[in-house]
Amino acid sequence: MGRHGRYDYSAIVDRPVYDWPNGRRLAVYLALNLEEFAFGEGLGAELAPGGPPPDILNYAWRDYGNRVGAWRLLDLFEELGFPASVLVNSTIYETCPELPAAFRRRGDEFVGHGRTNAERQGGLSEPDEAILIRQATDTVARHEGSAPAGWLGPWISESLVTPDLLHEAGYRYLLDWCMDDQPVWMRTRRGRILAVPYPQELNDIPMIVGRKIGGDAFAAMIVDQFDEMLKQSRTAPLVMGVALHPYIVGQPYRLRHLRRALAHIAAKRETVFITTAGAIASHVTSLPQELVPGS
Repeated sequence: MGRHGRYDYSAIVDRPVYDWPNGRRLAVYLALNLEEFAFGEGLGAELAPGGPPPDILNYAWRDYGNRVGAWRLLDLFEELGFPASVLVNSTIYETCPELPAAFRRRGDEFVGHGRTNAERQGGLSEPDEAILIRQATDTVARHEGSAPAGWLGPWISESLVTPDLLHEAGYRYLLDWCMDDQPVWMRTRRGRILAVPYPQELNDIPMIVGRKIGGDAFAAMIVDQFDEMLKQSRTAPLVMGVALHPYIVGQPYRLRHLRRALAHIAAKRETVFITTAGAIASHVTSLPQELVPGS
């Protein structure tokens, strides 16, 4: 049986306990995916089964996210006082530079998210994957003033050497591995990189596009996840992420439900750590080595 060798098994009930800042036990972050898709070619989520290229229906549906949906989400985050981890395709800086600039003004974190979601990196050769990572990283660094500390691959696609390449490119954490409710150190060929929990269920693409649930059901999932994890966090530190795509939850009738779910969390901000994925990674990195799985 094949094994990845990146981390060992660790039962969450057997681990040491630590706190987030100010004695909090539940960390909550919003992962906002700002994505760009090629016209007439490449990969892309579908609202309905696409026709032959250029498939205007699905291309325009996705483009709505950057033109409208992301701006509505930005207003919502401002209204509720939520920071964001902005997972950005580097081509966004060419096609709609006003969008990352607006989140930059808020002081939000920028996370590397490849060049475009029209491609996957997992099928590339190692030299070509290294080029993809370098190009995306350099673009973010040029516009934001520093390189991103974290990475999520487009479509969560990895090759067998992706964590190695990310560590060698200077990344401190990655979001691709969704196997835990706590950050876990992963081995690479030249050191270690931190896996910060990223949601695959509290994620509007697999839930709304994949499983065809409504915006009301997705919002109820967020509320139930928060309430249950807040209870569980009495005995251990936990991370709750919510993954959002503007062309999906930026649609007004879904945004209305999301607004209620995030307001539910915001109302309890005095008891939880509302933060970014990067701040979670920084806090864990500062802890004594023996407290974190994989150390």
